[in-house]
Amino acid sequence: MSYEIPRDVQMLGRDIQENQLKYHHKSVLISKEFTFDSAHHLHCYEGKCKSLHGHTYKLQVIMRGKVDSRGIAIDFGDIKRIAKERVIDRLDHKYLNDVLPAMNTTAENMVVWMYEEIHQALLEEQLFPAIVLEEIRLWETPTSYAAITRSMMEEEV
Repeated sequence: MSYEIPRDVQMLGRDIQENQLKYHHKSVLISKEFTFDSAHHLHCYEGKCKSLHGHTYKLQVIMRGKVDSRGIAIDFGDIKRIAKERVIDRLDHKYLNDVLPAMNTTAENMVVWMYEEIHQALLEEQLFPAIVLEEIRLWETPTSYAAITRSMMEEEV
């Protein structure tokens, strides 16, 4: 194998023009994943999870939008900031039964609360009008997760 070492870096205005930065007009999915550790127990449940125990949760936040003139839909740093402020920092190394609203702390309940929190942050900030929260996935174990999508959240009961 032969590897080429660039002799020069691409320069805006010389090698690429500003009107070339946006390559397409399609909607794209943008995703960021997080992990956090929390303890909880379940009520009205006969099994191991009725006792106090902990998990290393994995959270995936999936947003959808069209890119701007730079070819960026939303900066990954903004997704990280919003998810950390609204969800991760509130739950990491916490006893979920104390910090979440009154609910059984199942992955199925938690994923809806997480969707509501991140969706509300996007609405409040108004910085990302072309971005919608498309899906939240919450893994309780490496092989088990609950998910909620925008269309599921918008369904009539």
